[in-house]
Amino acid sequence: MFFDYLPLMYSATLMTLGLAVCSLIVGLFFSLIFTALEMNKLACVRNPTSIFVSLLRGLPEIIVVLLIYFGSTELVEKMTGEYVEFSAFSCGVLALSLIFAAYASQSLRGAIQAIPVGQWESGAALGLSRPYTFIRLVLPQVWRHALPGLSNQWLVLLKDTALISLIGVSDLMRQAELINTRTHQPFTWYALAAFIYLCITLISQVFIRKLEIRFTKFERGVR
Repeated sequence: MFFDYLPLMYSATLMTLGLAVCSLIVGLFFSLIFTALEMNKLACVRNPTSIFVSLLRGLPEIIVVLLIYFGSTELVEKMTGEYVEFSAFSCGVLALSLIFAAYASQSLRGAIQAIPVGQWESGAALGLSRPYTFIRLVLPQVWRHALPGLSNQWLVLLKDTALISLIGVSDLMRQAELINTRTHQPFTWYALAAFIYLCITLISQVFIRKLEIRFTKFERGVR
């Protein structure tokens, strides 16, 4: 009976990975936007963004997930008068992305501020435009400084995917719960889910370590 349910756990693992990776990609995009807006010189742009990010960081993650899943449908219905039901997966990705971006933007902002002004001045002395200098010289160094914080947020993101099971996504936790209701073996299936999460985390740490080495070599080459 144990092996009969393994394909379901395998599918749930793929769902969890897909949810985490999609949230990471979208979250990095949002974090760049949040960082740019929070570092804007205009107070009318900077202050509302800071308030929004603070709200995301202050609310429990499960509330953000539920607000987006149920609130998006209600909001669209009030605006258009039509009932539109969004998929649980897309709402989960949006919720996790916003949560990730709220914390990752702080790491990115600190990393940008840690870059010496001389890097910008060197680019200007070479006749490079400011956007080109940022993309080619500054941004790779930003990732090096921000990587420890971003890697921690990625590990948190992996664990937060379990929250999405509450809105119906068949991730590892939901599948383990469903199988447990059939087999009445909670320790077996929750322990298996924990083991899978642990394996993903360990593999992620190896990959992150390789990224750190790569960015360190690049930074030494720039210097």
